[in-house]
Amino acid sequence: MAGTGGTPFLLSPVTGRPATPSSAVFDVDAAAAHHHPGKPAAADAGAAFVLESKGTWWHAGFHLTTAIVGPTALTLPYALRGMGWGLGLAALTAVAAVTFYAYFLVSKVLDHCEAQGRRHIRFRELAADVLGSGWVFYLVVTVQTAINAGVTTGSILLAADCLQIMYSSLAPNGPLRLYHFIIIVAVVLAFLSQLPSFHSLRYINLGSLILSFGYTILVSAACIRAGVSASAPSKDYSLSSSGSEKTFNAFLSISILASVFGNGILPEIQATLAPPAAGKMVKALALCYAVAFFTFYFPAITGYWAFGNEVQSNVLQSLMPDSGPSLAPTWLLGLVVVLVLLQLLAIALVYSQVAYEIMEKSSADAARGRFSGRNLAPRVALRTAYVAVCAFVAAMLPFFGDIVGVVGAVGFVPLDFVLPVVMYNMALAPPRRSPVYVVNVAIMVVFTGVGVIGAVASVRKLVLDAGKFKLFSDTVVD
Repeated sequence: MAGTGGTPFLLSPVTGRPATPSSAVFDVDAAAAHHHPGKPAAADAGAAFVLESKGTWWHAGFHLTTAIVGPTALTLPYALRGMGWGLGLAALTAVAAVTFYAYFLVSKVLDHCEAQGRRHIRFRELAADVLGSGWVFYLVVTVQTAINAGVTTGSILLAADCLQIMYSSLAPNGPLRLYHFIIIVAVVLAFLSQLPSFHSLRYINLGSLILSFGYTILVSAACIRAGVSASAPSKDYSLSSSGSEKTFNAFLSISILASVFGNGILPEIQATLAPPAAGKMVKALALCYAVAFFTFYFPAITGYWAFGNEVQSNVLQSLMPDSGPSLAPTWLLGLVVVLVLLQLLAIALVYSQVAYEIMEKSSADAARGRFSGRNLAPRVALRTAYVAVCAFVAAMLPFFGDIVGVVGAVGFVPLDFVLPVVMYNMALAPPRRSPVYVVNVAIMVVFTGVGVIGAVASVRKLVLDAGKFKLFSDTVVD
């Protein structure tokens, strides 16, 4: 690792001179202008239209909360199951602290670059600036695209599954199948996707924040009711007697925790802030993590307490067992499913913004109006096509959750744990023996290992579930 940031280590793609982490700016348009001096750099419609900088810190907090706090909170009891009470809660707290710290570092790096006259609104350009390498730009683009398309596809699939659950309870022998509900979700999402900018989602994301409180309170109350009822399941919190199985379960749980707190789009969220952005993202992070504290710890503790080692990968499945009566009122479970369904639409919209920004940058003309015919037609066509492709993949691969697990392990960990500490050490260059530098290196090493182990665990689950996989199946593989 090039630690101190004072030694030239790569040629600038713009000037051809040796670049340092503080001076190497990877900018595609600037590079084009350098190679073609008579041609001015193209206007950036992606920045002007999709990542417009008009928001306040609480708007950024709404966006960030939607990106992090979602139905994955209902998997946290299962994460505790792999480690037990003490280690599980300690790991949950540690991952929360590390991710808050990592996102804080990204915000500080963004503020540092902005103070030097280089405001970055995209993760890929920030990483390429600080690390001074063109390949980093394309690596981040690839990983972000995989994460964002994966989350969008998974959200469509799970939202359709929610609709199917409600439909099946009302019409057990009805003719509609999973792909019908995927089409319904895709049509609604394609319509909502025409909202032109990230900033225009601010009230939808406020609604998403409220929804997360709603279903986590309901699920937690249902778990408490199930835990004290006469038909309560036996509570066993012991870990596996096999040392290897215990170790594997612990690392799988840590991987789940890392994925739950991941987002991979913090620079794009900070881009929505009206300049100067310095200091505002810290307030947005505080808002997000205040919400996360309640919505993560409450269901994690109540779900694990109620079901112990028998808790399923989604605590809702424990409340609605395949055999026997439901352990919660039908109206409550139905309301939870509705709230989760609505939030999944908001999550899909948030994670689609990076793809829409890339499309808009290439297809739109910033010199024309946002709603001019020249820009509106390609926006509608491209965004609708993007949603249609994601929906097709969701229908074709209803076991996509297992694939997303692999993508999350190899995507969220580098973007949310490794790159933030590396960029901070290189951009702000703390002394090598300072506590900050040492802690950052420790986080990089530990979570690189977590990412590798998480990928292995996810691939293992993919292999174990392979027998259940069927293209265009009518059921979602858990």
